[in-house]
Order: sequence, then structure tokens, then C-alpha cells
Amino acid sequence: MDRGEIARKAFLEGYNCAQAVVLAFLDEMDADRETMLRATLPLGGGLGRMREVCGTVSGACVCLGLLFPKAGKSELYALEQEFARRFRERNGSIRCADLLTGAGIVPDTSPNAEKRTAEYYKKRPCPALAADAASILEGLVRETKEKDK
Repeated sequence: MDRGEIARKAFLEGYNCAQAVVLAFLDEMDADRETMLRATLPLGGGLGRMREVCGTVSGACVCLGLLFPKAGKSELYALEQEFARRFRERNGSIRCADLLTGAGIVPDTSPNAEKRTAEYYKKRPCPALAADAASILEGLVRETKEKDK
């Protein structure tokens, strides 16, 4: 199973968007599962359901920090910006509210998480966005590591 499929499946299992992406890369990071799940829990729903930066993008940025532990600020910022450029190019935005609106969903900013039902999953773009974020990240990481050799 590729990392995009791992992220998609994790979202469908009930993890939030940021957690889903992080879980797809957990095997390559020097961090334990429970800590990562806890640390990325507040990033779901565009940062605490405020519908700002998509949680899949935030999760990918967390991964970049852990996948490149020796990278300086400027190097990480450049990787994050390149990830965001690629994500935006494929999805139109990195903002949760824009992505939901584009899928015909009125963004709900209440702090109450929605129940994960079959209807919820049917209307959400989030599983596909998690898969896309993980795939973009996988390519960016591979390219960066090859370039650094």
C-alpha cells in the first residue's frame, strides 16, 4: 500500500486529516505513534475546526520537520512552501474552508467534531486530500533526499 492510500485509509478509520498524513510516514520518523497522534490532533479541521490551513498540509509540514531533523529554518520553510505550491496546484487552495466550499460543503467552524458516518465520508473531500498530500509529500521527500546525496 502506498503512502497516499495509507493516509486515505487512516482518515476513513476516524483519524483527522493531519493525523492521517502523519500516520502514513510514521515508519520514517523518530517519534512514537501516540505522541504524534496527540500532537496532530489539534490540527484537524483547518486548525481546531477553524477551517484555516488544511490539516493535511499541516500534517505534511510536521512530517517535514521530523523527516529532515538537521534542516535549518530556511531549508524547512523552502520545503514547506514547495509542498504547499504543489498541493495548491493540484487542489486549488491549501485552506480548509476553500477546499470544503469547492466540494459544495458549507464550512462549519463550531468546535464540535462531526460524527463519522457513511454520509459524512460520502460528501467529504478529506480522504482524497489526505491521499494527495501524502503522495505529494512522498515525492518531495524522495526528490530532496536524492538531491542531497
